[in-house]
Amino acid sequence: MENTPSDQGLSPAQVKQSRLQHGSNITQSEKRSVFGDVLWGIVKEPMFLLLLITCIIYFALGQYQDGIIMLAAICLVSGISIFQDYRSANAVKALNKLASPRAKLIREGKLTQVPSEEIVVGDILLLEEGIIIQADGELIVSNDLSINESVLTGEAFSIAKSPENDRLVYKGSLVTSGAGKVLVTAVGPATRFGKIGASLQEVAVEKTPLQQQIRRFVKLMVMAGIVAFVIVIGFNYSLSGDLNAAFLQGLTLAMSILPEEIPVAFTTFLALGAYRLLKRKVIVKQPQYVETLGTATVICVDKTGTLTQNKMKIVALYDAKADNEVSVNDKELPPAELLEYAMWSSETTPFDPMEKAIHALYEATTKTDLRPVFTQVHEYPLGGVPPMMTHVFRNDAGSRTVIAVKGAPEAVLKCSDLDEKKRKFFLEKNQEYASKGFRVLGVGKADGNYESWPAKQEDFTFQFLGLLVFEDPIKPGIAQTIQSFRKAGIQVKMITGDYSGTALAIAGQAGLDTGGDILTGEEVKSMPTETLQQKVKTTSIFVRMFPEAKLKIVNALKANGEIVAMTGDGVNDAPALKAAHIGIAMGNRGSEVAKNAASLILANDELDGMTDAIALGRKIYDNLKKAIRYIISIHIPIISIVTIPLLLHWSFTDIFFPVHVIFLELIMGPTCSIIYENEPVEKGIMDQPPRKISYSFLNFRQLFLSILQGLAITIGCLGLGYHYLQAGEAPETVRTVIFITLLFCNIFLTQLNRSFIYSVFQTIRYRNILVPLVALVTLLFIVCLLYVPAVRELFSLNKISSAMAGVCAMVALASTFWVEIVKFFYRKTRRSVI
Repeated sequence: MENTPSDQGLSPAQVKQSRLQHGSNITQSEKRSVFGDVLWGIVKEPMFLLLLITCIIYFALGQYQDGIIMLAAICLVSGISIFQDYRSANAVKALNKLASPRAKLIREGKLTQVPSEEIVVGDILLLEEGIIIQADGELIVSNDLSINESVLTGEAFSIAKSPENDRLVYKGSLVTSGAGKVLVTAVGPATRFGKIGASLQEVAVEKTPLQQQIRRFVKLMVMAGIVAFVIVIGFNYSLSGDLNAAFLQGLTLAMSILPEEIPVAFTTFLALGAYRLLKRKVIVKQPQYVETLGTATVICVDKTGTLTQNKMKIVALYDAKADNEVSVNDKELPPAELLEYAMWSSETTPFDPMEKAIHALYEATTKTDLRPVFTQVHEYPLGGVPPMMTHVFRNDAGSRTVIAVKGAPEAVLKCSDLDEKKRKFFLEKNQEYASKGFRVLGVGKADGNYESWPAKQEDFTFQFLGLLVFEDPIKPGIAQTIQSFRKAGIQVKMITGDYSGTALAIAGQAGLDTGGDILTGEEVKSMPTETLQQKVKTTSIFVRMFPEAKLKIVNALKANGEIVAMTGDGVNDAPALKAAHIGIAMGNRGSEVAKNAASLILANDELDGMTDAIALGRKIYDNLKKAIRYIISIHIPIISIVTIPLLLHWSFTDIFFPVHVIFLELIMGPTCSIIYENEPVEKGIMDQPPRKISYSFLNFRQLFLSILQGLAITIGCLGLGYHYLQAGEAPETVRTVIFITLLFCNIFLTQLNRSFIYSVFQTIRYRNILVPLVALVTLLFIVCLLYVPAVRELFSLNKISSAMAGVCAMVALASTFWVEIVKFFYRKTRRSVI
């Protein structure tokens, strides 16, 4: 395919041909099979290996029926795990696809946006400030384009690019200023970035404290299982002299100890939680961020587009020459020169709402539109503290040169030819507008007689033309959103580049705290770190901010032990977004740099999505805690039933075989990782303060009630079994009674552990169709065990009477229902006993 620049771009047929010839814009790591990764993960699991060893032993001993049963168990357990893991992995893959950047292309003469993986060789890719370049290519048009290639070269400075000089651009580079058009020459693995990436592993995402706690806990249980496995084999062999039986008993114990449901549950909870957030227009880039959401203690918000609608409208212009304010709502035309130079100082294809408003008003009021006959010849991008920007245009005849500046009024005034008195007047005028919640820009012009352009825009001497006054209305419902954060114990701080007057006016309308100190970016920058750490505790409004100051505030809050969420949309927000525990980028108006740095993206730019996200983060943690407590409570009796009779020298010790443990796992796995994940948010969860991120429920104090539950179930099951053993019942009958009692306990435990605060009579009304479904399946399983001979034989059980089955159910109820008394005591005293 011949790569020739064309303003029209590719046709659909050419796109298809290019993709066939040169491939897609995806790296090798992105082509990995989800199913293959999930399958390999299952094969490496300790439980799978234990089942496989048990299956091999049964076949080696000639016990083919048991071997076939274990083979079927391997298929069932692995099937459930594959289903859960595959669903989780697909959810994550879908999220990653949505979070991936989109590219602006010209195809068939029209501007279009496509996912970056759909770029092909021969496409015309548009570059603008804040874009991360998604393919390698050659510049065909540039306008004061500067690119940072540090991701490839390690050099932090930006490089000027043009078709005449250094025209090659590379995937992964950042456009720091200007704009351009690129003819794509390489995609995917063929790019320079792809070739480097092919030799590197994907950077591992740092694990959250809860992930680390779970990993340590599971490792501890695995080690305990190995030790118990060896001890039981030795102990059993010394008593019976039968190595095969001792080995199988050791495997049964090892299976009962391994808490493989915990990591599966954790992965499922986070992946499906992230997918649920997607339905609420919140894209989470990594599932583990969902858990962090529930710990947020501070949220730092931008003003424009977050608290306000970002729908800029010019409401007034103050003409410096005429010393007169003109309202746009009046029939009087706006000052022509002031508006014209405001337009020249804006981008030719504006994307900023203020610049769009300027172009719209110019177009609506000008007698002769000069834009078609002028070409931009030089640009000074937005810069300085406070910022301003300057553009230079020349008409096609070469007879007129326009130098126009706009930006923060104090920045433009500082470079103007006005005397001190006049400067003071306009600064006061600016403050007057700002105190009413308006945004204000200063506009100026300079003479065009320059042989070479100054190195900096501050070197011009501008004639001050006046002020543009913009209105950006507050978003409906934002005050309620802010109130919901406060109710949840989360501090809200405004960090804006605007004036204190404007910030205070908007903060008041949004319901933020306006009574404390106000800090400026310069004050933050010059303040010692220790002093700033104290100041940020009482300051809710930060004004005239710039990137270094935003970053310093985030770090000061983190140093105070706060879990910081930060919203942003621009290139300048990226450092603070990256530094925050939870970086939040805007989906519609956010730059690719901001989205790349953020942890999650608000697809519709609405902050109320964060209240949903935080509520879901808290719900996931709460439900995960229930699931893990359930796992602990039910594992303790399984372990005890395998070991206690052996240690106490019962006349009958082979109560459970591997088949019993496996079928209990088939019930427990879905219960903890599917049923509890589907539990609704408990009442009052957003009225509680955020939990500390270092908090762990995997310690003795937090698991004490679960351990008691497990011990109570153990006493009930073994106590009833021992009673029938002493009464002379057959070993198979004793096994039946213990197994049936444990299954009834599981049904009751599932219901009781749906809340550790509210009564089961309240939680039974929670909407979760999966709870009665699992209870029904377990009851049907019990019926099969009691009345289907083939199933009884499979589990080495005896038929028992309905009365005996009723006793099993009553003992199970007594072994579990006592926790309701504890809940009642908690509700009455509100003492943290659980």
